Amino acid sequence: MDADAGYDSAVTARVRSAWEKFHEYLLILSGKGFSLKLKGRVYATCVRSCLMHGSETWRTKVEHELKLNRTEMSMIRWMCDVRLNERKKSEELRELLGLEPVSLMIKKSGLRWFGHVERKYVNDWVSRCITWEVEGIRQRGSRKKTWWDCVMNDMESLGLSQKDVQSTNKWRRRIKGATG
Repeated sequence: MDADAGYDSAVTARVRSAWEKFHEYLLILSGKGFSLKLKGRVYATCVRSCLMHGSETWRTKVEHELKLNRTEMSMIRWMCDVRLNERKKSEELRELLGLEPVSLMIKKSGLRWFGHVERKYVNDWVSRCITWEVEGIRQRGSRKKTWWDCVMNDMESLGLSQKDVQSTNKWRRRIKGATG
């Protein structure tokens, strides 16, 4: 978290780290002798996990999602050997590799983590931190979006309800099956 309670530097660091990992696996990810499905699995396991590391606790903004999606699409185009001027749709390329959008994966990982925290002991310090309000004088303008607000928006956008959290298997199935 930045000094201003943002995640800009964390997102930038994750993007930089993912590019380093991408270049490390470049022989496989851009090699001609490998299937696109294999490239997708290697990418998801080695590169995307690096890109998303720690994202379940981020209070993501639209600009963060756009930056992560741009990064991912650059890598996907590179793996598929497709240039921007060829005008291929992102969805087509993701489908060839068997990948879901990184923004959807971040939502799902945040909700998975939320499920773990919700099922914790009520007086656990992590559980208490979820809805904790910082005291003091607030700056002018609208209220800053909290992690809790992001989780509620993500649940709504994926058609999930908070009552399903207590059933671990049901919650996992609902998150896994959710599409953005």
